[in-house]
Amino acid sequence: MPAKRELTMRQLRHLLRLHHEGVSAREIGRRLGVARSTVQDNLKRVALAGLQWPLPADVTDDALEGSGACQRF
Repeated sequence: MPAKRELTMRQLRHLLRLHHEGVSAREIGRRLGVARSTVQDNLKRVALAGLQWPLPADVTDDALEGSGACQRF
């Protein structure tokens, strides 16, 4: 089984924005350079964390990483 690919906060923001725009998981994966399953896994994780696009202005990468709400995947 391949290792899980970690996404940066920047990639997660991009993933959320593309998903909000209606881009398919396959296309998001192509644009981010990750597997479709990685996109699907991370979409589930951000949904469980209650994150949606657009993120509130006070939700910075540092705040996300520090809170543990959305760790690097």
